[in-house]
Amino acid sequence: MKVLLIGSGGREHALAWKLAQSPLMTEFYAAPGNPGIAEHATLATIDIEDHGAIIAFCKEKAIDFVVVGPEAPLVAGLADRLRAEGIAVFGPSAGAAQLEGSKGFTKDICARYDIPTGAYQRFNNAPKAKAYIRAQGAPIVVKADGLAAGKGVTVAMTVDEALAAIDDCFEGAFGAAGAEVVIEAYLDGEEASFFCLCDGTHALALATAQDHKRVGDGDTGPNTGGMGAYSPAPVMTADMVERTMKEIIEPTIRGMAESGHPFSGVFFAGLMITAKGPELIEYNVRFGDPECQVLMMRLKSDLLPLLLACANGTLDQVGAEWSDDVALTVVMASKGYPGSYAKNTPISALPADSDGAKVFHAGTALQDGVLVATGGRVLNITATGKTVSEAQKRAYALAAEVQWPNGFNRSDIGWRAIEREQA
Repeated sequence: MKVLLIGSGGREHALAWKLAQSPLMTEFYAAPGNPGIAEHATLATIDIEDHGAIIAFCKEKAIDFVVVGPEAPLVAGLADRLRAEGIAVFGPSAGAAQLEGSKGFTKDICARYDIPTGAYQRFNNAPKAKAYIRAQGAPIVVKADGLAAGKGVTVAMTVDEALAAIDDCFEGAFGAAGAEVVIEAYLDGEEASFFCLCDGTHALALATAQDHKRVGDGDTGPNTGGMGAYSPAPVMTADMVERTMKEIIEPTIRGMAESGHPFSGVFFAGLMITAKGPELIEYNVRFGDPECQVLMMRLKSDLLPLLLACANGTLDQVGAEWSDDVALTVVMASKGYPGSYAKNTPISALPADSDGAKVFHAGTALQDGVLVATGGRVLNITATGKTVSEAQKRAYALAAEVQWPNGFNRSDIGWRAIEREQA
């Protein structure tokens, strides 16, 4: 098969690394890719917002299958354009991608199909939103409705913090994404990430993970796109996975089909495990980043047939096999992230990959033969072990080998799970 992967981050490097291992692969391209992805695929310099250019490339290279990594092209309808041209694609239609593209859309689906989630209201003007917050009190959660690149969500512990979040949204801090807001009840519990493939009718549960969103040790400081992750999530017991499938995933599949937007792709369900059980915080319609990196390290099966089955409606005919090992990834970010940071700082040395250890490139480029950091989150230092403690120890030993003076990382990824192991 000839395959094209869309995207350039750490998630896409993990997908490229895993897809390249498939015996079904004959030619592999990535657009635009990054220096890490270039080890596995031929890079194509295409603007991924230019759907016409992607289709022209697919026709020129006789691409059989396109795997879309990030959410923005899906919300913009790339999968629809490819399907209209008869090109098989992994990823939902624009209609189905509203599950990530609009927080309000997802909450309305939850209300209609009795899917457990926090109580909510939608607002398109600030005075009414603020009046609702004052009536409800804090803690409370304020979300920009649209895509805000992992930002746009404020878990406000005070009313003043929530009111300031409303101002941010309606005064344009998140662009068009903040034109409408969703205000929802604060859920108390432990967060977990659950991944499940879907072909519109059938579902295949994948694996669980937990990530660390805050920038500082002890889960302190501002939220980020994710400073590290590990898989599996100890809180996601077999019973909790079964309940998540029955109470959250299956009604969503039914609801999307009935609403005329059957879902084909990956459900990334952000969950809060409360005293009542699993409750949905939000849906993403692509693999998580950095959760994808730890999932791919644990997946023993060939990834390509699984993704193809989503596109072909044959997901009931395949299965996924997982390693019992724990995988853990540490994100190395540019100093200053998630605020402003210097770009194009040189990375002079990286540790060598070995069995159960891999550095995924998230925000890098080659400039005159020198590897430089171009993003906020730059490297994903990933390792496996029999326990979270062992995987963590290996990952941090690798991180110590990185020679990049402008980089920093948290020193406690996996701390909650390690406390459980030691209890």
